[in-house]
Amino acid sequence: MISNSQTNNDRDSNNSNAKIAPQLQQLLTNLQLDDAPAGGSLVVYQAGKCIVQASVGMAQADKEWQPDTLSLNFSTGKGVLATLTHVLVSEQLLDYDTPIARYWPEFAVNGKADITLRALMLHQADLFAINSIDADSETLLDWQAMKEKVALMSPTQPDQYENYESAYSALVYGWILGALIEIATDMTLSKALRYYLTEPLGIADSCYFGVPAAKVDSVAKLVKDFETADDNADKKADQDSKLGSKRHKPTLKPDSKQTLNTYASLPSYECWQQQAAKKSTDLADKKLATTQINQLYFDHRAVNASNYRAALVPANRQPIDYHNSQTMQAIIPAANGVASAKALAIIYAMLANGGTWQGKTLIDSKTFTELSKPQVSGMDAVMPVSMNWRLGYHRLFSVCNSVDAGFGHMGYNGSVAWCEPTRQLSFAFVHNFDVTMLNDIRQFALSEAVLASFC
Repeated sequence: MISNSQTNNDRDSNNSNAKIAPQLQQLLTNLQLDDAPAGGSLVVYQAGKCIVQASVGMAQADKEWQPDTLSLNFSTGKGVLATLTHVLVSEQLLDYDTPIARYWPEFAVNGKADITLRALMLHQADLFAINSIDADSETLLDWQAMKEKVALMSPTQPDQYENYESAYSALVYGWILGALIEIATDMTLSKALRYYLTEPLGIADSCYFGVPAAKVDSVAKLVKDFETADDNADKKADQDSKLGSKRHKPTLKPDSKQTLNTYASLPSYECWQQQAAKKSTDLADKKLATTQINQLYFDHRAVNASNYRAALVPANRQPIDYHNSQTMQAIIPAANGVASAKALAIIYAMLANGGTWQGKTLIDSKTFTELSKPQVSGMDAVMPVSMNWRLGYHRLFSVCNSVDAGFGHMGYNGSVAWCEPTRQLSFAFVHNFDVTMLNDIRQFALSEAVLASFC
C-alpha cells in the first residue's frame, strides 16, 4: 500500500521537476550570451526519469540544437570509455589490479610491466607525455599505429613531481585503454562500445569513438564552419585533406556589459561573489567577469606549462583539427568522443542508479563501489586543480553545493557529463560555442543551478 506521505512526496517531486525544466531552459537561453547563433543542449535525469531537455541556438547553419544532436565533446568521452571499462570489469573480462601487460604482452617493455589498470585510470601511471611519441598528424589518426606506439612508450615523471599525486593523461590514456578493451573483448572498440554499453542503454546510434561516415555530416559544427555543402563542396574537400592545417585557437574576447549583467542574474552569482571575496577583498563589490568566475573552479596560477604541453601538444606541434570530418572518423578515444546530450545523460543516469538501467544491471554493486570511490586527493600535474580522481572520473566541480559523491568528466571545450548518486541525478551539457573549459563558465552555472534544485 502507498502511504499518504509517499503520495505527497511524489507529488512534491513532480511539481519541483515541472518547475525546473522551464527555469533551466531560460538559464540556457541566457547563457547563449553574445555567441549566437552557436548554442547547445542540456539534459537532466533524476531517479531514472528525464526531467529536463533544453536546447538553444543552431547546431548547423540549417539545424537547431536538439537533445539528440551529435556533438564533438573532447575529453567528456573519457567518462564513456571509463564506463565501458567498468562494465567489462563487472563481466570479469578485466581486473583493476592486474598488470595491463598480462592482457597485452607488448605493453610490458620500457618499465611498464607492473602498471595496472587502476594506476592508468587514476592517472598515476606517468603515461601522459604525448610529446614523447614520434607521430605526425596523420599518424595520430591511425588507430593501429598509435596502439603500437603507446605500447612501446616509457613512463615520464611530470615536472616538479613531488608536488603532485596524479598527471592527467589527456591523449595517451585513450589509446591504451581502448587497446585493452579490444583485447579483453576480442572486438573492435566500436563494436565493444555498442555491445556492452550503448546498445543495452538504447543509445547505440548516439555515441561514438570514430563517427561512421554516414553520420559525420550530422555532427554539430562551429559557427565559423557553417557553410552549405553545395556552395563550398570543393573548398571543404580541400580543407579536409589538409590534416595538419592550422585552426585558430578558440576565440578570447572581453566580456560585454550584457554578459556581465547576465552573470549577475544567475542563481549561483551570490555564491560566486562570496567565494570570490574570500580569495580577494578587491572583488567583494565588483561585477565578476568570466575569468574571475572560472578561477573559482580552476587555479590558473597553478598551471605547470611544461606538463600541460607534454600532455596535450604532440611532438611535431602540428595541431589536430578535431572538427575535420576525417578526424571525427578516426579513433582518438581520449579526445574525439562524439555523443548527444541525451546519450551522455543516460549513461550517467545508469551510474547515478548504481549501475542499473531499466531493470538491467550493467555494473554490479561491488564494481560500482570501487569505481565511485575517490582515490586521489592531491593536486594534478597537468590540470591546475585537485581532480579527486575516481577510476576514470574526476570530481563533480561545484563551489556552491555539497557534492562529495558526484563524479563525471568534462571536455576541453567545456562540455560535461556527471552524476550525483545520492540525489540520483545525471547531467549532460554539450555545445558548439568556440570556447575552452578554462575560459568559459557555462558548465559551472548550469551544474550549480541543477544541484541547487535538489538540495
